[in-house]
Amino acid sequence: MQVAIVTGASSGIGFGCATKFAEDGVAVLATGRDDERLAGLAAAVADPDRIATLAVDLTRDDAPAQIVDAALARWGRVDYLINNAGLGSPKPLHETDDDTLDQFLNVMLRAPFRLAREVLPHLRPGSAIINVTSTFAVVGGLRGGAYSAAKGGLTALTTHIACQYGAQGIRCNAVAPGVTVTPMVEKRLDDPRFRKINTEMTPYPRLGRVADIANTVAFLCSEGGAFINGQTIVVDGGWSSTKYLSEFGLDSQWVRP
Repeated sequence: MQVAIVTGASSGIGFGCATKFAEDGVAVLATGRDDERLAGLAAAVADPDRIATLAVDLTRDDAPAQIVDAALARWGRVDYLINNAGLGSPKPLHETDDDTLDQFLNVMLRAPFRLAREVLPHLRPGSAIINVTSTFAVVGGLRGGAYSAAKGGLTALTTHIACQYGAQGIRCNAVAPGVTVTPMVEKRLDDPRFRKINTEMTPYPRLGRVADIANTVAFLCSEGGAFINGQTIVVDGGWSSTKYLSEFGLDSQWVRP
């Protein structure tokens, strides 16, 4: 039985990735910081042979070894690492203090780096690391700040891992979601400007769903994705690669910045 480690699995995209893997017969070690939410994930999977949870702060020095050791102790192997844990509500560069910068970089760049380093000696040919980045690592984004810096660094880390370890049969790719309806995003959808920028500028007639991202991650870990390496797969309905504006957006009164 193959085994995946999924970080940030207590809600949103991480929750979706963990349940998708379990549905596909892959055992999952799911990490997060909320015991209660992780218990909800275990209940949703409803198969103790395929799910284990670990409440841990990824930024702790001992977190990578604790996570990898837990997966090995339970199943004796690791095949996939999904670096998904993240933070939201970034601020632009001029409003970002050093503490906020360090927090974003620690969670979304340093932690994935250290966890990938810890898991690499245990990965076999055919294994994969998937880093969940963002469209803000692909195009410039208003208010990106430390978030953009961390996700951009994670993109560069992805290509390095793909190059350095591809000859060992270990692949690494990034999945860059656009605006995806998760608990982190739902509150922002109350902002008319946020809705217009995303819904009226996405050519596909809806926003992203957690399943869109989870299915892409699962595909990249499957036989179907076995020759995909060092790539960023953008899952955003065309938002970042087009200059689309809906008819409603063209005709409506836009909010002044």
